[in-house]
Amino acid sequence: MISEIYDVIVVGAGHAGCEAAAAAANLGSKTLLITMNMQTIGQMSCNPAMGGIAKGQIVREIDAMGGYSGIIADKSAIQFKMLNLSKGPAMWSPRTQNDRMLFAEEWRLALENTPNLDFFQDMVKQLIVENNKVVGVVTSLGIEIKGRSVVLTNGTFLNGLIHVGDKQLGGGRMGEPRAFGITEQLVSLGFEAGRMKTGTPPRVDGRSLDYSKMEEQKGDKNPQKFSYLDTPKLTKQLSCHIVYTNETVHDILREGFDRSPMFNGTIQSLGPRYCPSIEDKINRFAERNRHQLFVEPEGWKTVEIYVNGFSSSLPEDVQIKAMKHIPGFENVKVFRPGYAIEYDYFPPTQLKHTLETKLIDNLYFAGQINGTTGYEEAAGQGLIAGINAHNKVKEKNEFILNRDEAYIGVLIDDLITKGTEEPYRMFTSRAEYRLLLRQDNADIRLTQKAFDLGLAKEDRLQRVNEKVTKSEELENFLRETSLKPGVINPILESIESNPVDQAYRAAQILTRPNMTLEKLDGIDFINEVSSTYDDEVREQAEVNIKYRGYIEKEKENVAKLNRLENIKIPEDFDYTKISSLSAEAKQKMSNVRPKTIAQAGRISGVSPADINVLLVYLGR
Repeated sequence: MISEIYDVIVVGAGHAGCEAAAAAANLGSKTLLITMNMQTIGQMSCNPAMGGIAKGQIVREIDAMGGYSGIIADKSAIQFKMLNLSKGPAMWSPRTQNDRMLFAEEWRLALENTPNLDFFQDMVKQLIVENNKVVGVVTSLGIEIKGRSVVLTNGTFLNGLIHVGDKQLGGGRMGEPRAFGITEQLVSLGFEAGRMKTGTPPRVDGRSLDYSKMEEQKGDKNPQKFSYLDTPKLTKQLSCHIVYTNETVHDILREGFDRSPMFNGTIQSLGPRYCPSIEDKINRFAERNRHQLFVEPEGWKTVEIYVNGFSSSLPEDVQIKAMKHIPGFENVKVFRPGYAIEYDYFPPTQLKHTLETKLIDNLYFAGQINGTTGYEEAAGQGLIAGINAHNKVKEKNEFILNRDEAYIGVLIDDLITKGTEEPYRMFTSRAEYRLLLRQDNADIRLTQKAFDLGLAKEDRLQRVNEKVTKSEELENFLRETSLKPGVINPILESIESNPVDQAYRAAQILTRPNMTLEKLDGIDFINEVSSTYDDEVREQAEVNIKYRGYIEKEKENVAKLNRLENIKIPEDFDYTKISSLSAEAKQKMSNVRPKTIAQAGRISGVSPADINVLLVYLGR
């Protein structure tokens, strides 16, 4: 039926699959995206939001690399917030609330307008493997489709099992069938597989809620956006609301614990540590008498509400009974109860940095199949897998982002080096160089790389270069401009900062706590110049001035680490021959097969002493 041989076949059309397909096709590979349901391309399976702590940085990185997630998020946003503004710029994280239906629609339209990309609706049940190399797939209809590479982005669908109390349903999402066959084949080929769990909260009818009993959460007064391109800015926003559980709610939920698959042994796999179910919160944090819930609208026109924080696999009657004791939920009507889902994943230590598997050539894994959780983490992996699948079949160099270059680099290095036994979520604390990996400079860090690959056009690169030039101009102006005491002291007094008795450079004043460029704009001749620059340039210049010393120190640390990154370890290196290595180091390094000394040092269980032994053995 399908006689064409594709360069890249992407299996699954979630966030990882969409980015993988877009990247490969935009680079020039003839690409096929296979999905079980064409109506759920780019579906937000869980919360209707993009970004958040560290996740927002990933979306900005995807955008800088020519991916689509930031553009789609901007086009479907109903609210924007910059999180952590009370902390330093390394912690600032953009987040959008999104229209769920519009988000999926924009993804499909974007992909349909991508050259070199075909679609097919069916379930892939088997890979075609010849001589340890994947050469195609077989669908449930028995159709063989040939491809030079395959990217698996199966999400929660591999042998997915849904739990609602003591009820179990086979499925990858509520109302959608699970996928089978691939896990069993991969295990027969020598892959190690495991099970993970995630969950989702109830969806309720917003018309049945009393918002007067909740705390309103509005978006930012001056909303920003994810994409560095000319995507639309929000001119109106929908509010979210905050409400809290109470002891009565907790007592009702506890009544159902004996029917909970989490506590009666039905679910054996580990769930996400940082996004636990409501019953897990009550059990783990028994000393707390309330837990915060976010009441989030699902879109501009729908009345459906997502109850963020109330993820549950308890019986539906227990969920509903408990919710009715939450303030504002007394008359709640439920569209769909929360549920837990178990699914197959493959420990990511079986992958290379390119996300190609070590056992089968030209086969790539991205997203929840690697043990991650979150749209953003999946999309970042999909982008890298799509790029490398294209590069491999076109005989180009592999593309890898290092830990000092992107959160995506931290994510992938953590996965393939350390592995994960619970759903992995990105945090700023996971990045040792987070001051360099800010959300505001993702375009500066990555656009040149995207341009060199062929994902970014020249006008985008030119735009970034102009931003750098202009921010340097503004920095120089502030470093050269003197402010006399009579001019600056009134502003210093307004922020309770010590007055000065002599002239200081504007840049020196800007480094003071609570001092901002916006406050310096109160001086006419400063404002006359700074107001000619846009917000992105102003933010970049201010961060560079205020944190210059810290940034330089971090760059020095990167240079030191890169010396170890440059010491390569041969692929066929036999660790068992080095008697001075610990038994654990031998086992872990033989399993992970680190490419460099630096990566070997990041493997859990490998000590500094083991690294010293390895350096000596390698003649370093």
